[in-house]
Amino acid sequence: MKLIVGLGNPGDIYVDSRHNIGFSAVKALAKAHKISLKKDSSASSLSGKGKIGGQNVILAIPLTFMNLSGVAVRALLKKYKIDLQSLLVVVDDLDLEFGRQKIRSSGSSAGHRGLDSIIDYLGTQHIARLRIGIGRPKANIDSREYVLSRFSKKEKEQLRNILDNAADCCKAWLTKGITEAMNIFNRRSNNNE
Repeated sequence: MKLIVGLGNPGDIYVDSRHNIGFSAVKALAKAHKISLKKDSSASSLSGKGKIGGQNVILAIPLTFMNLSGVAVRALLKKYKIDLQSLLVVVDDLDLEFGRQKIRSSGSSAGHRGLDSIIDYLGTQHIARLRIGIGRPKANIDSREYVLSRFSKKEKEQLRNILDNAADCCKAWLTKGITEAMNIFNRRSNNNE
């Protein structure tokens, strides 16, 4: 069994914000593979079990706020007896241009509070993560304000392809492993392919 967790903030005010692109990617993956996400209070998340590419998987989005993502992830790992090598976290990234994606097997949080929380709660940086670029704000816009803002009309037109690409990357991680997923999806211009 493997676990894919998309990070974001719960609540209507944050729906479709840049910071919630991890939520959006996991929801797109769930929809594509007909996996229903239901409230799981014991793991502070919405989650659902299914099969993708012949692999058993749990898809989840925490119902904790971003900076407490580790609470939900640790609970999910414990509940389903999943080891760290079978976990993939999907997050937004300010340092990647809009739409660009990178999957890695480990590393620092690079200042991402959701990843910070997961690293703190699990006690390791050896956590696979798919980072989806949301780009940097213009000089006069605060980063915190920017990540909580919604996508522009032009960005929304590209969003479906970006989320489809993220779903394909998650499927590659599930079926081919992290190294192959990195080889396929870490190309320089993968935002609209």
